[in-house]
Formats: sequence, structure tokens, C-alpha cells
Amino acid sequence: MRPPIIRSPGQGPVISVVGDIYRFLAVGEETGGAYALWEANVLPGGGPPPHTHSREEESFYILDGEVTFLVGKERLVGTPGMFINMPIGQQHAFRNESGSPARMLISVAPAGLEKMFFEVGKPVEPGATTVDPPSPEEIAKLLEVAPRYGVEIKLPQH
Repeated sequence: MRPPIIRSPGQGPVISVVGDIYRFLAVGEETGGAYALWEANVLPGGGPPPHTHSREEESFYILDGEVTFLVGKERLVGTPGMFINMPIGQQHAFRNESGSPARMLISVAPAGLEKMFFEVGKPVEPGATTVDPPSPEEIAKLLEVAPRYGVEIKLPQH
């Protein structure tokens, strides 16, 4: 039997991944691989390009601010209280197009994708509200690592 997972406010590993701040509330090692859950602080302009997961469903619950989602070709604005679930294979993206930070919970089931974030991300201090914009090196590392986790990233064509 696994022990309960209890995180007080501000507890849990905090990392920056290409400009967003993630605080991990539960990871696969703690959930028997069933799911992982993290709090995302998406700064203005932040968020990933269109991508598809081949291994896990991904869910989003908006806590604060606005996050614009691209689901296939449909755009929708996520506001506090909104929930969105992406089944395996559904291309999607999100971006903070507002001028204020946004906060949401992101979960994946089964767990495993969080390992990609730990591999690519950089530790930051708990409570951090800003991080440097992503460097070309960080973006290149994410593009290199993502396929190993079953994630296909669609970069904009120039």
C-alpha cells in the first residue's frame, strides 16, 4: 500500500520548462504510475506549440487568469473553473495571450510525462513568479527529448 501524498501550499518540486513554472503535486513514483499532477504558472506569452501525446491523456483545470487553447483547429479561451481533457492523439496547444500570469492544474494519465519535464527543466525557487524566457538551447533540448516520451511537437512553418 502506498502512503498518502500530502503537499502543503508551496511544497513540491518546482521547475521552469521553456518559460513556464511547474510545481509538481504528484508524480508517477508516488501514484503507482496511475497519474501525475502539477500546478502550471503560465506567464504572458508562455505555453507550448501544437503537440500530440501518444501515451497519455492530458487534462487542464484553469485556476486563475486566461489561457487560450488550440484543440485541433478550434480556439477557445479557458477561464477560471474551466476543465479541458485531451484524449491520446488529440493535437493541442495552449498559450497565455493575456497580459497577466495564469495558473492551472495539469494532469496526465498514466504518469510518465512528468519525467520529460524534469529532464528538460531547470529547478527554480518555490514561489518564483518569473523566469527567463526560453533560450534556443532549452527549446532544442525539448525538441530532442520529446519524441522519447511519445510527444510530437509541431513547430510553426516559416
